[in-house]
Amino acid sequence: MQTWEAIESRRNVRSFTDRAIPAADLDRILEAGRRSPSSQNWQPWDFILVTDREQLRELAKVFAGAGHVAGSAATIVVVGPVADNEFHRAQFDLGQATMAMTLAATDLGIGSCHAGVADMRLARDVLGLPGDRDWALLVSLGYPADRPLTPVKNPKRRPFSDVVHRGRW
Repeated sequence: MQTWEAIESRRNVRSFTDRAIPAADLDRILEAGRRSPSSQNWQPWDFILVTDREQLRELAKVFAGAGHVAGSAATIVVVGPVADNEFHRAQFDLGQATMAMTLAATDLGIGSCHAGVADMRLARDVLGLPGDRDWALLVSLGYPADRPLTPVKNPKRRPFSDVVHRGRW
């Protein structure tokens, strides 16, 4: 896929086939996260790759909207530090890493969906997070069960003219 085709094709996928994702593809997706832009090259992220089915089922319980994690072939947990600054640059950096990984997955024909973590205590128990990490995001991965990733012709998005302002509001 070309970059623009991956952007047009990426969508949240919450239902996956049972097909395993090759380790080399998972590493490529993780590398996309590692190479993401970072404010002052801080790189505040750590990534935990989860592929064990029972662990995925437990991880799905950390947020009401994370049920898709249980059926994923793999989930990447993007972990952030306790300390941040007034500009929330860690959150910004982790968001960029998450987007880079979802686009890399799309390029490989792998669906993804992101979710937050509401129950950090459970996440700590399931993942063994150290004390200097205090929040996390989930990126579930798998081959789409419904249809392959192809450019979405009519995305449910606000019209371009309503979103884009040139020079001023």
